[in-house]
Amino acid sequence: MILYTKQLSKQFGHLKAVDQLSLQIEKGMIFGMLGPNGSGKTTTLGMVLGIIHPTSGSYQWFEGKRGKNPRRHLGTLLETPNFYPYLSATDNLKIVAEIKRIPNPDIDQALEIVNLLQRKHSKFKTYSLGMKQRLAIAAAMIGDPDVLIFDEPTNGLDPQGIAEVRETIKQIAQTGKTIIMASHILDEVEKICSHVAIIKNGRLLATGPVGAIINDDILIEIGSEDKVGLRGFLPSLPQLNKFEETEFGFLIYLREELSTAALNQQAFEKGIIINHLRRKQKSLEAEFLEITNQNSSLTSAAGPS
Repeated sequence: MILYTKQLSKQFGHLKAVDQLSLQIEKGMIFGMLGPNGSGKTTTLGMVLGIIHPTSGSYQWFEGKRGKNPRRHLGTLLETPNFYPYLSATDNLKIVAEIKRIPNPDIDQALEIVNLLQRKHSKFKTYSLGMKQRLAIAAAMIGDPDVLIFDEPTNGLDPQGIAEVRETIKQIAQTGKTIIMASHILDEVEKICSHVAIIKNGRLLATGPVGAIINDDILIEIGSEDKVGLRGFLPSLPQLNKFEETEFGFLIYLREELSTAALNQQAFEKGIIINHLRRKQKSLEAEFLEITNQNSSLTSAAGPS
């Protein structure tokens, strides 16, 4: 076990920023903490890093096996990168190593992993935003930590910079590092992370592998000029879980695999000509909205706490 938190809470005056948050993060996970801004993600990271004192609850790194200062085994990127603009990437990372008291840092290896080795002698001020963020990731890797913690690592980047940072994080994960990443960008969590915790108003709504949080149903968009006939045909499908009407026809949820070709053939045999047929993967965004809306409904039904 890399990290667990037990009913971790933090209150600032009347504001409960984190509310009894319990998480378990195992070695090798790319763990995404997903939630809107103000959901308590950064506060949680601050607590487990010892920067913010919890109001109640507890946490433990490495099952207590790394001594009283487990932070020596953690690399963090919590804020906008702050480097000396007129120094090169190599010289900036040497300063980082001095601050971390790392005697023989492998700076070239860190720069190679983030794809900046060819620009190691370039001044920081000449870097693009994506390159600056990748250098910050390299700085977090100085000292070869077991765990890397990123808070909104693609925040403020253009699409190219986002893609660069995403690929960098995935490449680091392939080396066996455990990565904890807080983000409000649903698409990034879905593309990068192996596991996710969905957090809203400081409370844990759902957690597990990304593939388990996303509904397992197979989604297919289907349409026909004979909408009435198509509506009558859909319930005859043995694989059908449910269907809902949309602007193009219907969105059907199948519990078992059914190819679009077979679906088209079955409809044709019933005299229905299909003019729209497309498989659709349910996104983490849809699942996130569904989970948070369900939670809001439960909260509303229960009344104010």
